[in-house]
Amino acid sequence: MIGNWFKTTLLMAAITGLFGVIGLMLGGKAGLLIALLFAGGMNFWAYWFSDQAVLRMYNARQVDAQSAPQFYQMVAELAHNAGLPMPKVFIIDEAQPNAFATGRNPEHAAVAATTGIMRVLTERELRGVMAHELAHIKHRDTLISTLTASVAGAISAIANFAMFFTGGSRDDERSVNPIVAILIMIFAPLAATLIQMAISRAREFEADRGGAAISGDPLALASALQKIERYAQGYHMMPAEQHPETAQMMIINPLSGSGITGLFRTHPETSERVDRLMAMAQAR
Repeated sequence: MIGNWFKTTLLMAAITGLFGVIGLMLGGKAGLLIALLFAGGMNFWAYWFSDQAVLRMYNARQVDAQSAPQFYQMVAELAHNAGLPMPKVFIIDEAQPNAFATGRNPEHAAVAATTGIMRVLTERELRGVMAHELAHIKHRDTLISTLTASVAGAISAIANFAMFFTGGSRDDERSVNPIVAILIMIFAPLAATLIQMAISRAREFEADRGGAAISGDPLALASALQKIERYAQGYHMMPAEQHPETAQMMIINPLSGSGITGLFRTHPETSERVDRLMAMAQAR
C-alpha cells in the first residue's frame, strides 16, 4: 500500500513536471505558470473523477443482483474471498472479450466486463478474469492505472494543441518556433506512453498471481487469457481505439495496432503470463 501511494505521488509529480515543461516551451514563464495550475487541477480531477470518466468512455452500464444475477453474485463471492468491499459492477456492450477495474480505492471501486467476454468464456474462466480484476483493486493499483489513462489523454491533447501556437503573426514575438511545437507533438505523447509502460507490465503479473489466489484456480485464468487474446484479435473495440490511453487498464491489450506499436507494449506477453500461471498450478 505504501509503495503504491509512493508511485501515485511520483506519477503526479512526473505529470506536473511534464506539463510544466510543455508550458514553458510553448509560453515561457507565463506558459509555465498556466501549465502548473492546469496540472494541479488535472491531478485533482483525475484523483476524484477519472474512474467515472473512463466508465462513460466505454458506455458502461451498472448492473445489480436483479439485472445480472449470476455475474453480480460471482463478483460478490470473489470479493468476499479477497476480503474486499463489494465493488460496483458494470457491463460494456462490446463484442471484444475484455475487462478492467477502476476506482481510487477498494471502497470506491468498480469492475467492468464486456458482453463479449461473458459470451466466449466459461463460468470458470470468467471467475478467473474477475478475480484478476479484484486483485488490481486489492493491490490498490487501480488508482494509478486510471490516473495514467486520464492524464495521458490530456497530455496527448495538449501536444496536438501545440500546433495552434505556431501560427502567430510575423511580428508576434511570443509565437512558438514550429520545430519546438513539432517536437512537443511527438515527444509529449511518447513520454506519457513511457509513464504508462513503467507501471503497467509488473502490475499485470501481480494481478495474475493475486487473481489466481482469490479464485483458487490459476489454470482457469491461464485458459481465459489464451482465449481472450485469440478472440480479441477478431474484434475492434471502438472506445479503446478512440481512447488508446485506456488500453493499459484492460486485462488484454484491446488495440488492433501491431508492428512498431509492439515496442511500446503496456501488457506482458500473454504466453509469459500463461507460463507463470501454469507454474503456480504445478506448485499447488
